[in-house]
Amino acid sequence: MHTLGWIGLGHMGAPMAMNLLQAGCKVNVYNRSREKTTPLTESGATRLNSPKEIVEQSDIIFMMLSDSNAVRAVLTQENGVLAAMRPGKVVVDMSTISPEDTMSFASMVSKRGGVYLDAPVSGSVGVAKAGQLVIIAGGDQQAIEICQPYFNILGKKTIYFGSSGKGSSAKLAINLLLGVIGQGIGETLVFAEKSGLDKEKVLDMISQSALNTALFQGKKDMYRNEEFPSAFMVELMSKDLGLIKAEADRMNITLPLAEATNITYRSAKENGKAKLDMAAVYLELKEKNTR
Repeated sequence: MHTLGWIGLGHMGAPMAMNLLQAGCKVNVYNRSREKTTPLTESGATRLNSPKEIVEQSDIIFMMLSDSNAVRAVLTQENGVLAAMRPGKVVVDMSTISPEDTMSFASMVSKRGGVYLDAPVSGSVGVAKAGQLVIIAGGDQQAIEICQPYFNILGKKTIYFGSSGKGSSAKLAINLLLGVIGQGIGETLVFAEKSGLDKEKVLDMISQSALNTALFQGKKDMYRNEEFPSAFMVELMSKDLGLIKAEADRMNITLPLAEATNITYRSAKENGKAKLDMAAVYLELKEKNTR
């Protein structure tokens, strides 16, 4: 069995690393805020002091970080991943970043003899805890096969899209749909309430219709109570929609729903909802229609 390294123990990274531990894997962990490593070390993980040490003492290095800037810093800092990279090491970046940055980071790792995979995930915190994520992978297929036993612990399905950057592109595609659906539900509820309809009955109507989804059921109580504890924060959805806009501009394609959704989530982030669940876009739309 390989020794695994894990860098980034935020909302998603911590339960994912814990699942690997609970499955009997040997896991080294690093997080910039050391206190976040404590639940993992209490469960058997080894805490190391830098990304460089993680690479030195691990065969496969997983990263789950907030954005490209965080990934770049972890790779290139003085005690970073690249400082210890050598042939045989595999870096699995599960962060949601742009395809362009993915290919740049893959090149950096390759020049040091390692292999870099982009393997972002579809699913929120609850799904991560349950080990039911969808792993969306790009990069060297042989390295994917080496990592597959660990992907099987983290998720219910791995979908391989091809060369480096394709996993990142696929993740942006599914998150575009996620953002549009979130805004669609919010607009539906605002329209219904402005029409004088009982919100509870509208929620029931959606639940009984062909438009019911696991996503809607997972967030239905948020809409009901207008309380939005975060499973996937507004600021992260806004970040991803910004990446989608940049990719659409680069490819010179027009995506009207993506444009509108990007504006709404950015507004929600700027109006104090950044740390709330993405379903709080409903509140942003409601407030815009009560001013």
